[in-house]
Amino acid sequence: MKEFALIFRLKDISDFKPSPEQIQERLNWLGSIAAQNKLVDKGNTLLPAPGAAKTVKADNIVTDGPYTEIKEFISGYIIVRAESIDEAVEMAKGNPIFKIGGNIEVREVLKVGQ
Repeated sequence: MKEFALIFRLKDISDFKPSPEQIQERLNWLGSIAAQNKLVDKGNTLLPAPGAAKTVKADNIVTDGPYTEIKEFISGYIIVRAESIDEAVEMAKGNPIFKIGGNIEVREVLKVGQ
């Protein structure tokens, strides 16, 4: 099996603080993946708060976070195990992030040395 990163993106900073119901929906979705033994890493949340991110560019140019340069921000990620990217996409489709206008990027993970 291969591993895939599911990268969560939001458009509105207010969606970063989910309601208790939204949290429960997310936990249920994550639990369903874990129950299939396809959750490799439960990932982390990436804070969108001022001062919580910097972007380093060529010539050692450093700017505050990506927030002023893009219309959406990465809010977190998980790593799943699947036979194919299509299977990983099907897992992603069940996430409740779509109800609040978010999206999920699915990327195959290249394991160095394998």
